[in-house]
Amino acid sequence: MSASTTLRVGRFSQQVRRRTVVVSALLLVATVLLAGAGLALGDYTLAPGDVVAALRGEGSARDHLVVNAIRLPRVALGIVVGVCLAVAGAIVQTTARNALASPDLLGVSAGAGAGAVAAIVLSGTNAAGSAALDVIGTPLAALLGGVVAAATVGLLLRVTGTTGLSPLLAGVGVSALFGGLTSWMLTAASIDDAARANAWLAGSLGGRGWSEVAAVTVAAVTALAPLIVLSSRLPALELGPSIATSLGFRVPHSVGLLLLIAVVLTSVPVAAAGPIGFIALVAPHLARLACRSPRPPLVASGVAGAALLLASDLVARFALAPLLLPAGAVTAVIGAPFLIWLLVRSRKDPTQ
Repeated sequence: MSASTTLRVGRFSQQVRRRTVVVSALLLVATVLLAGAGLALGDYTLAPGDVVAALRGEGSARDHLVVNAIRLPRVALGIVVGVCLAVAGAIVQTTARNALASPDLLGVSAGAGAGAVAAIVLSGTNAAGSAALDVIGTPLAALLGGVVAAATVGLLLRVTGTTGLSPLLAGVGVSALFGGLTSWMLTAASIDDAARANAWLAGSLGGRGWSEVAAVTVAAVTALAPLIVLSSRLPALELGPSIATSLGFRVPHSVGLLLLIAVVLTSVPVAAAGPIGFIALVAPHLARLACRSPRPPLVASGVAGAALLLASDLVARFALAPLLLPAGAVTAVIGAPFLIWLLVRSRKDPTQ
């Protein structure tokens, strides 16, 4: 029996490995179970039947309030943010052909964070800034910051190259630059605005509503729609610019579009939930290892990202209860050792 099959829809065709389908299905089941746990568990614990009844509009008014108004937006945001960050990481790792490449390590998250903090903080410092940022909105301000950060890293990598630790070092420098800019804006802000921005910078799914879910969902649909077509170019791009060009692909055009999609998939989630680190790095690697694939599979990476973020949020809610941790703190605890392992592994085997 063949280990892969070819999916054809009109002129579009994509080779699908059977193991990837199985792993993606298992990750999807895990995501559903984690989502159910997120809806049921808390100070007011609900039985699975009560959760289902509340989702169907039945049950008590209290159950309906807890499930649909408080917990469901949190779970939904965790799913869409996890998918976006993980798919963005898979795109960047494949196009850069570097296992250490991810939007947060390359400074895109820091740039998006600086843009979002500008929307949060500077809008309260002067009338002109408030008017401008009200028009742009926090998601678009984050997107602008992410694009500027990505462009800065791109210019640096044209000089240093994209192999080895060069992308990571360029990302560290750009992250420090935008981190300093964020710190300056916090010191210039009022106490209330600075406190609100600092709480957002921790990276959390708590206290978010359907407006944040809608913003990230719109960004995800807008970015993932063209990715369905562009994904067929990823295997060729992974082989290198020369081979991809010989196969008829316009490499600069393809890479530019793919990286723009990755920036959108990173920046808008950062605006909604704050800078939640390492999902974009860890989830694609976990999916690649589970699928035994030469590159991170997009669908499996996205579902792995959703499952990882939901699991991290559950740990953040209950690990030190009644103290609530931000999900970003948990992902950092998971991601930092994983990054160290990747650094050691890449030193032993530069192809990884």
